[in-house]
Amino acid sequence: MNRSIFLKNSVLAAGAVLSGNAVLGSTAASCNSNATAVETTAPFNLNYAPHDGMFKNLAGNNFLDQIRFMYDQGFRAIEDNGMAARTPQEQEKIGNLLAKLGMQMGVFVVDKGGNGANTLTAGKQEHIDIFLKGCKQAVEVSKRCGGKLATVVPGDFQRNLPLDIQNANVITALRKGTEMLEPHGIVMVLEPLSDTPDLYLRNSAQTYMICKAVNSPSCKILYDMYHMQKNEGNLINNIKFTWDEIGYFQIGDNPGRNEPTTGEVNYKNIFKFLHKKGYKGILGMEHGNSQPGKEGEKKVIQAYRESDKFL
Repeated sequence: MNRSIFLKNSVLAAGAVLSGNAVLGSTAASCNSNATAVETTAPFNLNYAPHDGMFKNLAGNNFLDQIRFMYDQGFRAIEDNGMAARTPQEQEKIGNLLAKLGMQMGVFVVDKGGNGANTLTAGKQEHIDIFLKGCKQAVEVSKRCGGKLATVVPGDFQRNLPLDIQNANVITALRKGTEMLEPHGIVMVLEPLSDTPDLYLRNSAQTYMICKAVNSPSCKILYDMYHMQKNEGNLINNIKFTWDEIGYFQIGDNPGRNEPTTGEVNYKNIFKFLHKKGYKGILGMEHGNSQPGKEGEKKVIQAYRESDKFL
């Protein structure tokens, strides 16, 4: 399961999940009548953020109903990679509901914010223009949904260029992006990935160096623990090394990229470490469910309740 799958699912859902008879006037303490409650519970110790579709069997296909269900289960944030692909009206509905419930918006992906076909490593003006267009769009998306975190992946290696030239090209492009985002309080979070060896950004130390060079509060690290477990391991120490440039975390156990407790990562220890460090930000649940249907969705909630018992 990689980012393209998450984005594809989000884009396909964008035109449909907010249609229907969902209304913003529902109380925060109760789910839509179509939802099947697991158990109304208190907020978690950390701010975990589910995504669209994670609880569709328990709460229904409508994303607004899912958000209400998430609130009732103790979650106080969401993330939505495909937010930029939703209509402005859908973005506003989501933002209004989050504000009503006192929930936060996690990351959304900057449209064409760097990819294999539009890699910022190449230093080509047409690529930079596409990236900056995505940053401009992100400002408008942020106004509607309330999100202040935007994921950027600089793209693939340009193997005909020396690495330091590629580094300089990426830094130059990102600085231009921060000039657009910083006045609006929006933070681009750079995500090193494990999906393919062609990706330019692969580990936390490299991303740390890029953030230091860009030198802006609007350029930070998205530390996805699933990808970093695959690429570098030693998670807690590497988080310590790069702590002052981390702006967001994402979760996914390995192997499988499913909920905590299904793989080799000791998330209870990691969550305890983050809590002790005083992390007050969002942790995006960018993973799948290890089991299908309602029981699988209940298992996700139970896994987070178990992993959150670190105090």
